Amino acid sequence: MDLATIIGIAAGSAVVIVAIALGGSFMSFVDMPSVLIVIGGGFAATLIRFPLAGVASAFQVGGKVAFTHVKVEPRELIEKIAEMGDVVRRSGPLGLEGIEVTDSNLRKGAQMIADGYDATFIRESMELARDQFLTRLTEGQRVFKSLGDAAPAFGMIGTLVGLVQMLGNMDDPSSIGPSMAVALLTTLYGAVIANLVCLPISDKLIAKIGFEEINQTLIIDGIMSVREGKSPNLIREMLVAYLPEHQRNDPDDKAA
Repeated sequence: MDLATIIGIAAGSAVVIVAIALGGSFMSFVDMPSVLIVIGGGFAATLIRFPLAGVASAFQVGGKVAFTHVKVEPRELIEKIAEMGDVVRRSGPLGLEGIEVTDSNLRKGAQMIADGYDATFIRESMELARDQFLTRLTEGQRVFKSLGDAAPAFGMIGTLVGLVQMLGNMDDPSSIGPSMAVALLTTLYGAVIANLVCLPISDKLIAKIGFEEINQTLIIDGIMSVREGKSPNLIREMLVAYLPEHQRNDPDDKAA
């Protein structure tokens, strides 16, 4: 579970709610027409930009990665791949059937090595799986970015609607308050939804796309090294290039 996403949204929401409660009645900030304009309009604009099935899939994948995705460090992957290389050198490819692997693509590669698939087929299959996974993440990021762009825009639309209603009923003082509430609250809702939820999740998905691309490419190169029967030390030396600069020192000490 990605606690940073959950803590960030919860803390931001708490700050806004407390600020509202300290300044007056919380219910005065609740307006259903404003909610309908911002949320309904934002979703409608997103549906226009993307296919319906793509929106549902993007929300599922993007939300899952943003809130529950488990981060696997490249160093852990390198050590696991080196362990696999040692198993193959000692027990042959079939020894990989008994090794415990958490990453699905790494597990898939280990199984294909154990089954004796051709090296070209293994690489192409794993690269296809990597590209499809990154494409799904990218679609999720685009959907959240679209919502983040649409929410403030529909907040402005709601503001204009409220102002038109207010100016059109200046002779009725009782209608000025509700119309002004729509005018102001739609802007508030749009800003909160965009800047507290949609755009931060979109940025987090961008970062995770880059992180996962490195990890999955590392896995592919590692699997091919295991398939070729390279020694664990050589595998570590080859894959350490995927690590950030400050993590590349003393790979043998890290392994120990």
